Amino acid sequence: MSVFSILFGIFLFSLLIFIHELGHFLAAKTFGVQVNEFSMFMGPVLWKKQKGETLYSLRLIPIGGFCEMEGENGDSLSPRSFTAAAWWKRLVILVAGPFMNLLAGLVLFLCFFAPQERFIVPVVDHVERNSAIAAFGKNEEGIKKGDRILEVDGEKIYMYTDFELVLMAKADEQNNPQNRHDLVLLRDGQRIELKDFAMQKRNFQEEDGSSTLRYGFNFGSVERTLPNLLKQTWNAAMSNIRMVRISLQMLLTGKAGLKDMSGPVGIVQMMTETSAKSSSLYYAFLNMLSFGGLISVNLGIMNLLPIPALDGGRSVGVVLTAAIEGVTRKKINPKYEGYIHGAGMIALFALMGLIMFKDIFVIIKG
Repeated sequence: MSVFSILFGIFLFSLLIFIHELGHFLAAKTFGVQVNEFSMFMGPVLWKKQKGETLYSLRLIPIGGFCEMEGENGDSLSPRSFTAAAWWKRLVILVAGPFMNLLAGLVLFLCFFAPQERFIVPVVDHVERNSAIAAFGKNEEGIKKGDRILEVDGEKIYMYTDFELVLMAKADEQNNPQNRHDLVLLRDGQRIELKDFAMQKRNFQEEDGSSTLRYGFNFGSVERTLPNLLKQTWNAAMSNIRMVRISLQMLLTGKAGLKDMSGPVGIVQMMTETSAKSSSLYYAFLNMLSFGGLISVNLGIMNLLPIPALDGGRSVGVVLTAAIEGVTRKKINPKYEGYIHGAGMIALFALMGLIMFKDIFVIIKG
């Protein structure tokens, strides 16, 4: 299973990169922008084929890939260069890559959930009678069977796994040792708000005499129907998008650092570990699909960040340039924007190299 995990992890990650670059490629071709090379991976060329104006290639190092468009850095006078295209066409070409990753993430989540007969959802199915959070009779200050948990401290709850993750994140973020939180529930079609509500785990006695640490209620499940499948798929994507936002907040506030970041090597390693914990090859395959969906959504969102060299940064540059040119009626030399993104690309490759060496060191050390 280990060999399968590694090979499938590399294949899946490479496929996600290919899908991203395919988005740029298809959008460029649609708008008549000349594509000089469409490459899978980086480094020395292993295979290449010229078809029309485009060179298709496969390179040695299984990291990334690229769609090289004519005049992408502002060094071409061709009427079919990237910079010669209308600003909105350039914008569509740039966001097409992240869009394809988000779409691929939805497809992977759909494939993960489709074989399941039921889905666990954040709807309370059972509450312990001796639980401090239980609400019985006319008492509204608590949780009842059938309650759908909508929010915790302002964060939407998409999946049942979000509940504890948000509680832990908010407790740490707010330095909240009492574990008091604001909850929003949906009960019989009505929104119920619980302010400063204590959500703390404690030991509950089991029938065999043992005890387990839990909140005092269980989530239920719904059967697999097409609407439920589509809803579960969408909620999984939204949950992972929120995880990206929280991760970025942790990086910006210093709660996470370089040691918490992973590149392609680390991602494949995590895929391998996820697969190794699976009970069979079938479940390993499903778990890899779920992890692939997470990575694909991450790639899509991260590439939309307004950072030079990333699609988001380049998109901001296109919009700002178009706005300035619209006001001044003067054409800005695209090479200046190219310099900015070139510097960003160098910094990005340096960071990727540092993260890759860190991932390799962790694997060797482990």
